[in-house]
Amino acid sequence: MTSIQWSDGAPIYRQLKERVIAMMLDGVLKPGDALPSVRQVAAEYQLNPITVSRAYQELADEALVEKRRGLGMFVTDEASKKLLATERERFLNEEWPQVLERIQRLGLAMEELLRPIRNGGEK
Repeated sequence: MTSIQWSDGAPIYRQLKERVIAMMLDGVLKPGDALPSVRQVAAEYQLNPITVSRAYQELADEALVEKRRGLGMFVTDEASKKLLATERERFLNEEWPQVLERIQRLGLAMEELLRPIRNGGEK
């Protein structure tokens, strides 16, 4: 895992879970990959092992990882597909309405929004 800055806005176990999910969506963790051990993560980030276990358990409850007795936790084969569908739905239902409202409030036209894409990322 990479360095993580913990915020006060959400419980650390939830932030850790979201970080693992981001790693799955970004392809850093692929189906079949092992997650770092609870002890390893706890030591590296100076966390209570129970905090790490709780994050991992939520991932397991959502069938994103599976426990293999004596081996650890592994990313499931369907994790990335499931996550992508869930994250798309969450974006469309929670984030997009706020973005759209701001676009309308600022009076931005579609051409203005697409210009950076059409210009290869240049403004």
